[in-house]
Amino acid sequence: MTQILEARLGNITSQMEFVAKEEGVDVWWLVEKVAQGRIVIPKNIHKAITRPCGIGEGLSVKVNANLGTSSDTCDLFMELKKLSLAVEAGADTVMDLSTGGDLREIRRNILKNCPLPLGTVPIYQAVVETVEQKGGLVHLTPEHIFRVIEEQAQEGVDFMTVHCGVTLSALELLRRQGRVTDIVSRGGAFLATWMIYHERENPLYTDFQRVLEIAKEHDITLSLGDGLRPGCIADATDRAQIHELMILGDLTKMAREAGVQVMIEGPGHVPIDQIELNIRLQKSLCEGAPFYVLGPLVTDVAAGYDHVACAIGGAFAAYYGADFLCYVTPAEHLCLPSPEDVREGVIVTKIAAHAADIARKRPKALKRDLEMAKARKALNWERQMELALDPKRARTYRERSLPAEKDVCTMCGKFCAIKQVREFLGKENLFCP
Repeated sequence: MTQILEARLGNITSQMEFVAKEEGVDVWWLVEKVAQGRIVIPKNIHKAITRPCGIGEGLSVKVNANLGTSSDTCDLFMELKKLSLAVEAGADTVMDLSTGGDLREIRRNILKNCPLPLGTVPIYQAVVETVEQKGGLVHLTPEHIFRVIEEQAQEGVDFMTVHCGVTLSALELLRRQGRVTDIVSRGGAFLATWMIYHERENPLYTDFQRVLEIAKEHDITLSLGDGLRPGCIADATDRAQIHELMILGDLTKMAREAGVQVMIEGPGHVPIDQIELNIRLQKSLCEGAPFYVLGPLVTDVAAGYDHVACAIGGAFAAYYGADFLCYVTPAEHLCLPSPEDVREGVIVTKIAAHAADIARKRPKALKRDLEMAKARKALNWERQMELALDPKRARTYRERSLPAEKDVCTMCGKFCAIKQVREFLGKENLFCP
């Protein structure tokens, strides 16, 4: 039985207990939110997870890390290294987006070694196999897509991106209005190509009930993909994007009625002044379903630093109500990320998520920052390392430049403001009652 159906029956699952304790919330409050579909707990019935997480209203903002091979670079060892670093850096979930090599072997190894909820995009495998076997993605069949979805569900995948909102009417709207970057979603492009060639509707849309049947059987959380997300600032919040979002709102209602957990994926490239509008539209059209956003990236010209552009947008988006941030690495738009790029992407996105949690008055986030402030006042360097979002990097900077006076840093040295106030005025808590 799915988490949402268990919640509607008033049953507390072990995953709900874990999430409630981790988040510091009342478990019955959590059960109610899961029952309403405003919180999801991705957890396939076939796989154990040591670190389940809740995503949605009233919880801390979560971070996803993408892994995966490409047709140009395929190294299973490197992908497992990325997985290890993503987990170590504090990612809440991982997605395998592989399109090169033995996709089944890669996914099974990642599943075996992943303590977190794992997501996939099944259309990738279906297209790669079709191209290898028949020479082109236009030979893809709807049956092949559903066979892959079923296969991955049985293996233990916890959540799946399915681009069900890419419809013929949406593509016609896109054609009429025009775009600078057209379609930048890989899954959206695959389906659009197939639909235009065959002059047929998207099978993930027409046969959505079949998707729901598979998801319900294995308790797959559906992540309704944004196949028409804007790929540049100029395309943000256009008619094609909103048309797709409206369709996803209808599908969200169908999923909830079927007892299937569902969340919505969002843009993309969005300027700062449009982020709040995008979040409000999603929450309204999709009735409060958890919102999973890629960035958004707030500028198109940050190549090499797109993880920073992503973090800026992610902090705004999460403050306005997004629940789940998909990281971007420094390699975005340029090449397949290295293991260190993955780690960097996770940390920077966690900073964005934490900043939003502070603004949203999440008690754990506020407490952590207060503890850091106290540790800095006490010049307690070890405690500062423990509280940092990236203790490894903080410790590296500290150790590579130790000052003559070990209780300060080389930025201020003997002129450390905190130390001067404490020594010259002779009071440990000068401004505290």
